Amino acid sequence: MAGASEPHNTITGNIFGELYVQLKNRPCRAYTGAMRLKVSPTGLYTYPDVVVACGEAQFEDEEFDTLLNPTLIVEVLSNSTESRDRGTKFEHYSKLKSLREYLLVAQNRPRVELFTKEGEGRWILATFENLEDVVKLASIDCELALKDIYAKIEFKGESDSELRPQSAKHR
Repeated sequence: MAGASEPHNTITGNIFGELYVQLKNRPCRAYTGAMRLKVSPTGLYTYPDVVVACGEAQFEDEEFDTLLNPTLIVEVLSNSTESRDRGTKFEHYSKLKSLREYLLVAQNRPRVELFTKEGEGRWILATFENLEDVVKLASIDCELALKDIYAKIEFKGESDSELRPQSAKHR
């Protein structure tokens, strides 16, 4: 997402970095939010925050800038994107035969939702809210610890409505 906040960029970078290291010598590749994705069955083009393709990546043309076969899609939620990421985009993404997991990551509090495709079209939800939790991404054989996803993010406030991400102060 162009013009994203510092916490959004930090969380996205943390996730990409963790996946890049885990996938470095394996047949899957992680891409940043600059990689365009086409949902061929519906014609939707998007720029997910992080996307992973396993096996041979398929592209729309010889420009190699539009991925067609994601295995995992990650969206970092913000107030302006959350309803679209949960609704319209997920509706489109779910039509991709290659997609096995969809990860939604809150930036205003520690909360990660993992949707895993079971069979054809049935999605199972697992929710993680403790910084000690570890999300197991079976489709790519990776793990993301919430403490790593939210590294350098501080949450302020006493209630859910008051929680605001703050980038950790550099010393």
